[in-house]
Amino acid sequence: MFNLVKGTHDVILDEAQQYSYIETLLARVAEMYGYSEFRTPVLEYTDLFVRSVGNSSDIVRKEMYTFLDHGDRSITLRPEFTAGIVRSMVNNKLFANQDFPVKGYYCGPNFRYERPQQGRYRQFNQFGVECVGVSSPERDAEIISMGFNSLLMLGFKNVKLSINTLGDEETRKNYQEALRNYFGEKIDCMCEDCKERYKLNVLRILDCKVESDKEIVKNAPKITDFLSEKAKKDFDAILKILDALEIPYEVDSELVRGLDYYTGVVFEFHYTSKLGKNYGAIGAGGHYGHLVKEIGGPDIEGCGYAMGIERLASVMSDDEIQLPIEKGLDVYIMPVALTDYSEILQVAEYLRLNGFKVEVCLEGKGMGQMFKKAERRDAKLALIIGETELKDGVFNVKDIKTQEQITIEKEYLLDFLDKAINQKGHHHHDHDCCCGGECCDDDCDCEHDHHEHDCCCEHHHEE
Repeated sequence: MFNLVKGTHDVILDEAQQYSYIETLLARVAEMYGYSEFRTPVLEYTDLFVRSVGNSSDIVRKEMYTFLDHGDRSITLRPEFTAGIVRSMVNNKLFANQDFPVKGYYCGPNFRYERPQQGRYRQFNQFGVECVGVSSPERDAEIISMGFNSLLMLGFKNVKLSINTLGDEETRKNYQEALRNYFGEKIDCMCEDCKERYKLNVLRILDCKVESDKEIVKNAPKITDFLSEKAKKDFDAILKILDALEIPYEVDSELVRGLDYYTGVVFEFHYTSKLGKNYGAIGAGGHYGHLVKEIGGPDIEGCGYAMGIERLASVMSDDEIQLPIEKGLDVYIMPVALTDYSEILQVAEYLRLNGFKVEVCLEGKGMGQMFKKAERRDAKLALIIGETELKDGVFNVKDIKTQEQITIEKEYLLDFLDKAINQKGHHHHDHDCCCGGECCDDDCDCEHDHHEHDCCCEHHHEE
């Protein structure tokens, strides 16, 4: 028996449905804001992450899965998306037409060698967005708003935004000098990571998680005292827009994020459950100033955020946030005393092509066994078909829960199933409501033709 690699996990059954729902909703919200999907390789050259993420970050120093391929090239399993997305934009010359901003969203696995814990794995899935080519407080604020609204649509009720600014180059230069002076006489009694960060990027010390070091950090100079006029004006403009959008936030002067490419605004979405439990950051992002140029593109700026799917799913489960995920089958087809299943399979395919979830019993079971199978699969209706039904062109439809049964002529089957399933709260719309279904009535009133697919079996649906 083979065990899972440490830090990985199987996503199956109900959990897989939950992941799919979260990913689909986040993608649809991004599309509402004009973003298009990007799918980049899991494998990238190591230099991409060293140059973009920064050699002072924990990701590069400790957490990357890096190896030499057969050509002795250093390859890294993707630890984060932004560098690869920007690399794709540069390689595909998306900046050539100057139709800015270039906006993309993504979803997929990342890999980091870190200590596994609840909602955190060494292989984990991330959803995120990148908006590149326009540098303005308004664009940054819109991206923050999109992330906040995405969490609201997932059902999070007490999301709070933690926000800070790393300022412009003038700001960071003056601030880094102040931090070096402050930590210089204290660094010898701090952790080894902080000593390394002091050499590489002193700002990273502010993100230290060691309790004794956190006490030292509390009294460190605040970046808000070193903001240039432009940096302060841009940050104030973002906060003004957030106030207008009624997005709650708190300014955290110690927030720096873990990636070296961030400049300007950085932010985290924090969540407190209905019982008062604080889960910390469930999504985060920020503005980056020179990342595109560093990767080989023009000297333009961008902003984005990312959310861990495992983290979101774990928190939602713990807080009992219910997702409108429909489980079970619409129809379970029960063949009775048949040896030739070809016509039965044609019926099943016809119903599937018209949007119904259908399973067929093909194992020659008795009625009692088939009803048990239908109940285990949480089927709504049973379609009972024997030689007589096939000959007469009728179907016996039985409600699994109420046990009510009716005989329907085949020409009326689709209309009957539409009405019967809709009464049970099921919709066969092309697109599920991104709000999670709260705005939909129990009965379908969309006046939408659900029979988009013409029958392709050319056998028993001549009508």
